[in-house]
Amino acid sequence: MQVITSKDNELVKNIKKLKEKKYRDSTGKYIVEGIKMIEEAINEKAEIESIVICEDCIKDGSIDKKLMYEIAKLNCIYVTSKIFGLITDVSNPQGILAVVKRNINNQKINYEEDVIIVLDGIQDPGNLGTILRTVDSANLKQIVLSKETADVFNSKVVRSTMGAIFRLNIIRSDDLVADLLKMKKNGYGVVVTALDTDDSVYDIDYMKKAIVIGNEANGVSKEVQDIADNKVKIPMLGKTESLNASVAAGIMVYEYVRKKLGK
Repeated sequence: MQVITSKDNELVKNIKKLKEKKYRDSTGKYIVEGIKMIEEAINEKAEIESIVICEDCIKDGSIDKKLMYEIAKLNCIYVTSKIFGLITDVSNPQGILAVVKRNINNQKINYEEDVIIVLDGIQDPGNLGTILRTVDSANLKQIVLSKETADVFNSKVVRSTMGAIFRLNIIRSDDLVADLLKMKKNGYGVVVTALDTDDSVYDIDYMKKAIVIGNEANGVSKEVQDIADNKVKIPMLGKTESLNASVAAGIMVYEYVRKKLGK
């Protein structure tokens, strides 16, 4: 087993570059880290270019034998713990990461789904990853992101999706208003959260809706609010005036789930 020991190794330098958005964009690749996430990537048949393993992981047996068998079928690279420390983005790494190619084959919106979740300027990586995980849990298959939304292939976002990133068609919109107007032409009503309304998230039908979740600080942009069919708010009984964006998304997604199960 050959082990890479030099930080000047070309492969090591390229993996380190994937911490930068511009390099992820130019190569169409991103990093997945941790045993569970790599197991999810393999199970979901993600396009894994290579797997990097810290030699200590082999020695201590922390990776399950069944998973090691699957990993052995792929392009495996072994590095010292010192080198792994240079490429990991985690404070307490598990000693294994993968370089995965983005799925760019399908960037078209599927108008057959009951609900389309749209993110308008979400900035926090934790919020973004949690929303992807919530969308996946409701068995929805796509999510549309405005160009102002944070990079979905940021390592923190990827980790917080808990594998949902491999199951969702992630569509980046260059013109969110134009794409929402196309959704309307295809029979979807546009729903936004807003404070200047008396309508509750519990008052509307969620079938064939594009649900827009807005920026953490400023909410849904005015341009999107202007074309909305429904403005709704989440009723609050306490003094708090607004909720975390991922919590708000979860409430609305699961109101759709509740009504779908009720039917």
